[in-house]
Amino acid sequence: MAEKKATKKAAEPKAAAEKKAAPKKTAKKVEIVINAETVGFKAGDVYQALSAAEKALSVKEIAKQAKITETETLLGMGWLFKEGKIKDENGLIALA
Repeated sequence: MAEKKATKKAAEPKAAAEKKAAPKKTAKKVEIVINAETVGFKAGDVYQALSAAEKALSVKEIAKQAKITETETLLGMGWLFKEGKIKDENGLIALA
């Protein structure tokens, strides 16, 4: 009869086991400075993205094209809405 050989895993040293446990990475919190200058720059980014697209875009699409966050996009849009430079078209944003 063939006997099964029991295989033993080599006991890892304690240091090696600790090395394998990767420390948890926490998301870096990005602080947005809100003042007339920075919001004005974000408004410019939003306007340029809409101008380049030549069609109505969603907030997410504008943020992606302008390479800014959705929060920054909303700040810029607020500025542009106040100035009457953009309008809502069925839930999408377009140049006025």
